[in-house]
Amino acid sequence: MFTPEERKELIRIAREAVSGRANGKPETAIEKIAASGSRTPQLLQHGGAFVTLYKSGELRGCLGYIESARSLKETVTEIAWKVAADDFRFYPVVENELADIRVEISALSPLQKISDIQEIQIGKHGLLIEAGAHRGLLLPQVAEKYHWDREQFLEETCVKAGVPRDTWKKPTARIFIFSAEIIEEKND
Repeated sequence: MFTPEERKELIRIAREAVSGRANGKPETAIEKIAASGSRTPQLLQHGGAFVTLYKSGELRGCLGYIESARSLKETVTEIAWKVAADDFRFYPVVENELADIRVEISALSPLQKISDIQEIQIGKHGLLIEAGAHRGLLLPQVAEKYHWDREQFLEETCVKAGVPRDTWKKPTARIFIFSAEIIEEKND
């Protein structure tokens, strides 16, 4: 669990990276963002993370790394920079919409391979399904948001991987669970 100060720090660096990208600052600016502020051991640990942007309650971008060889601060900074303009599903964030953008960070636990789907806890676990060269990942909060049961969550993760919905049932499919600590930007 992150302290309130660490949570504020992660939101601050993500917000600065998104703003920097929207304002056309050079990519070298993200190194300064990651290097600034708190350097607590928890923020310096390596770990995967996703940064999600919302605008008026609607998804505005989401990118991340399942695992990272960089510190969490560096990972969040880099992802926030990328999600502001590189999520192919959305046009780049521009300066005049920054006030309407809300940032959410999902700091991921290590992946755990499972062999029994009963281990999946909706609301606690995210899923990663691997099927051949295909991979699909959905964060824990997605299943809760859409009120999916375990099988719907597995099916939708297969869809995300670009494979048939029932691929999770095949013996060659690999299913992983993980948890995520969700850090949301507060509306002040």
